[in-house]
Amino acid sequence: MTVIDSSTLANGLPLYRVGLEGTRAVTVLVAFDAGARTERPEENGMAHFLEHLVFKGGEKYDDYRKVNETAERMGGSLNAYTSHDLVAFHITVRAEAALEAIDLLTDFAGRPKIDAAELDRERGVVIQEIQRYKDQPASVAEDLIDRAAFGDHPLGRTVLGPEEHLRTFSREAIVGFRERRWAGARGGAFVVGNLDSVPDTAHVAHLFGRFPTLPEPETFPPAPEQIEANVLVEERDTNQSHLRMLYRPVVDVRDPAQRAALSIYSTLLGGSMGSRLFDEIREQRGLCYSVWAIDHAFADLPVLALGAGLDSTKCSEAFARMREIVGELRDDGPTEEEVERARAYAAGRRVLAFENTNAVARYAANQAIVFGEDIDPDGAIARLDAVTHDQVRAVAADVADRLAIAVVGPHTEDEFAA
Repeated sequence: MTVIDSSTLANGLPLYRVGLEGTRAVTVLVAFDAGARTERPEENGMAHFLEHLVFKGGEKYDDYRKVNETAERMGGSLNAYTSHDLVAFHITVRAEAALEAIDLLTDFAGRPKIDAAELDRERGVVIQEIQRYKDQPASVAEDLIDRAAFGDHPLGRTVLGPEEHLRTFSREAIVGFRERRWAGARGGAFVVGNLDSVPDTAHVAHLFGRFPTLPEPETFPPAPEQIEANVLVEERDTNQSHLRMLYRPVVDVRDPAQRAALSIYSTLLGGSMGSRLFDEIREQRGLCYSVWAIDHAFADLPVLALGAGLDSTKCSEAFARMREIVGELRDDGPTEEEVERARAYAAGRRVLAFENTNAVARYAANQAIVFGEDIDPDGAIARLDAVTHDQVRAVAADVADRLAIAVVGPHTEDEFAA
């Protein structure tokens, strides 16, 4: 049984306490609606760069060694992530170390030094990260499909940003971005797991109060109503190709039940070894080793992504058949048995994922900050269990044959023309 309570601190930051039975772990996570889609064009890459810089230390743990060594002495797993939606900082520890973990995380993330001397060192690290991604064809394909679908819109830009931007970011600009975007009203603090050692006291509120009181940020540009149907190919002389396809389903992302139905649809399409894509593209036809489908809901836009890694000589055939399978589901709908199996699989995977306090914390942050919805993990499982065949059939019927396409490999764009 999940026990949840929430309050809003004086700095405007909502604090959620999510008690989970049967665990000896606690995850502390703080996140803000300050991901890559909130950047101005010249700032692209700044949200992610700022994520790196705060780990260099705060007031109490005032350098990176103190941050890292303190986390290790707790036996903790400390990390962060930046997406188009969010920037988040999190640490998972044994329950007895929870207060110390909150002290650490709120110090360096809530009152970071952002030392100018560290900028150039970390700038070089992030540029190396960008170069590493360029050497990974699968990562390049992910960036290409975003650009093919969204063009110059913020959702079409990379989270890491271009190298030339990283070289120009100043401390003043980075601090300005933080003060503009990291407002408590558009963020949240989450303490998830065994809360026996985390009393609901003024001391805990004081620690999370280290995040400054900031004005609520401006809204970011809305997502386009339709994706762009572009084909982008990065030609590489390789034996393997990486294919990506992106559709915009007709789903109201403000409706949790519709998002759940989209998840069941993507599961039966390509989310398991029993899915249509895996069974036919991989098992029956042997066209690839890896093939999949996944759904994602931004705050204002649902997307359905398909992908495959495969022998370059089989890429065109796989693409054509994957597109046909989406069309068959649109015209004929899934079977009752497919929906039942996909529903059981998706809900079961969610149950297993929620055995991990970090997974629950990430889910809660997305629910609260991106969608402004209830964060109850039991409710998430129940919504998947409740999805009907008719709901999934409706999702399938509304996936129009309009898609963006991206490929990395020895190909040309005309191979994938509509």
